Amino acid sequence: MRITLRQLQIFVAVARTSSTTEAGKHLPLSQSATSAAINDIESLLNTQLFDRVGKRLVLNDNGRLLLPNALSLIESAMDLEQQFSEAHSSQPSQLRLGASTTIGNYILPGLISGCRRQQNLSECEVAPNMLLSIANSPKVAEAVANYEIDAGFIEGQCKEQSLDVIPWLQDELLIVASPHHALAGVGKVTLDSLQKAFWLMRESESGTRQVVEYELLRHLNHLNIGMEFGGTEALKRATVEGLGISCVSRWAVADYLASGQLVVLDTELPKLTRKFHIILHKQKFLSDNLKHFLNHCAGSEMFKTAVKSNGINRLSPT
Repeated sequence: MRITLRQLQIFVAVARTSSTTEAGKHLPLSQSATSAAINDIESLLNTQLFDRVGKRLVLNDNGRLLLPNALSLIESAMDLEQQFSEAHSSQPSQLRLGASTTIGNYILPGLISGCRRQQNLSECEVAPNMLLSIANSPKVAEAVANYEIDAGFIEGQCKEQSLDVIPWLQDELLIVASPHHALAGVGKVTLDSLQKAFWLMRESESGTRQVVEYELLRHLNHLNIGMEFGGTEALKRATVEGLGISCVSRWAVADYLASGQLVVLDTELPKLTRKFHIILHKQKFLSDNLKHFLNHCAGSEMFKTAVKSNGINRLSPT
């Protein structure tokens, strides 16, 4: 075998940065050494992998064909090293998790804490072993597909062919308002009143926004969207201040409902629900530590049934 993992690593770095200079800074290597490595791998494969556009290197169709295979090989090598390092260490490997906003802010912290208590780890042992990144659902799926994180937890749809998408939890979407809002004390809120109301929404890329719009528009046909927010906390605060009504996850507003800062509107709409999913790369090696955490998260029968029906035997406890 003539192609080395180091050459593939350099190829991936250049593919991500579109520059031998920037890739060299991450590796670290000189620009000339990085450029030479790209020339070598193109020579070994007897094909051009990049289009040269000015000073930028842009993946062509050959490069796009190689990229997922290169990522898979590099990830497998890293997993192999990790397995053997774990065998000689009392510390479990670091897990890289990604989650969409609602799950990352309101669900996973409690699950991580419960998993650590189950493993009898002290507080000082928790932080180094878990890295949680929060982004919208498409970004989380992209990170899992590129092996940048080990597992993703999303609230939106995912059609990425390289990923296993496993139904996980069912969430309820509530229409909430300030207790001082005009619709808060009127009894049953009609569909006409909801159409005329001033709605507060998450940004368009948000998984919650996509589901909310889909579910509400089925019944209301039109939404009077007045403000958009890049985060759930800002959306909640704006609703508390009476700037409009919003439709959010029960998980996200449980604290404000308990304190009386928000109330659930009684509407003519049917119960609004959605599914959360766990996503894994189909070629991803699952370490014992990752399997333990995922099985701790599983909980619901829906998750266990989906794992069984999809034949995802990698999640079987060790």
